[in-house]
Amino acid sequence: MSDAYSSFPSILVDRPADGVLRLTLNRPDRLNALDADGHRELADIWRVVDRDPDTCAVILRGKGKAFSAGGDFDVVEKLAQSFEERANMWREARDLVYNIINCSKPIVSAINGSAVGAGLAAALVSDIPIATKTAKLVDGHVRLGVAAGDHAAIIWPLLCGMAKAKYHVLLNEPVTGEMAERLGIVALAVEDGELDDKALEVAMRLANGAPSAIQWTKYALNNWLRQAGPTFDTSLALEMLGFSGPDLKEGLKSFEEKRPPDFPKKAPF
Repeated sequence: MSDAYSSFPSILVDRPADGVLRLTLNRPDRLNALDADGHRELADIWRVVDRDPDTCAVILRGKGKAFSAGGDFDVVEKLAQSFEERANMWREARDLVYNIINCSKPIVSAINGSAVGAGLAAALVSDIPIATKTAKLVDGHVRLGVAAGDHAAIIWPLLCGMAKAKYHVLLNEPVTGEMAERLGIVALAVEDGELDDKALEVAMRLANGAPSAIQWTKYALNNWLRQAGPTFDTSLALEMLGFSGPDLKEGLKSFEEKRPPDFPKKAPF
């Protein structure tokens, strides 16, 4: 394995087939929740993948029972306390989405268990998301008390339409993998024991295809997402603004106390 990947210790890297690179989020004891290092690595690794001459297709998955349970609450608390942390997270979260969009190699995400937050962003912005039928996808931003900025504004309306996007994002309504396939949020939904094999099968088909044709087709199709860039940038900036507000404090406290949040019934503007 190239030394270039040694800079990403939170992500296991292997090659299950010729031309296929597999990236595995490796924090199974925390359901692959992303701490500060993990978030940074997931944002930055795609630049290395893009320049990797031995990689024609990529699989992104989580180790253990979940794809990713979202962001670590320690990270959330730092964002609430520090302008510098919010400014840095704005850059990292922006890079995570744009680096996946701009990575020339086609990416297959293999989604099992919970997929939340930045992990869900990486999964859905990937080129071919595949989920188990029992997977649980949820955008939990507004439940936490911040705008849905990680990825929802750039991808959900395109995948499932504006009405469904608003229903699931504004209400934090979970989507199973089976439902996500019906809505068009993921490409395929498979039985639990079939996920890894199916992801590898699809990745091998991509790796064995015409590389320039596949990469250029990805680039052209992703112009739909690039056109939505200003919408995404706005949502992400508003998310970071929310980390300094009162809704976030109540949302975070309610998670820590394992109770429903009691948000104010009147907006402060």
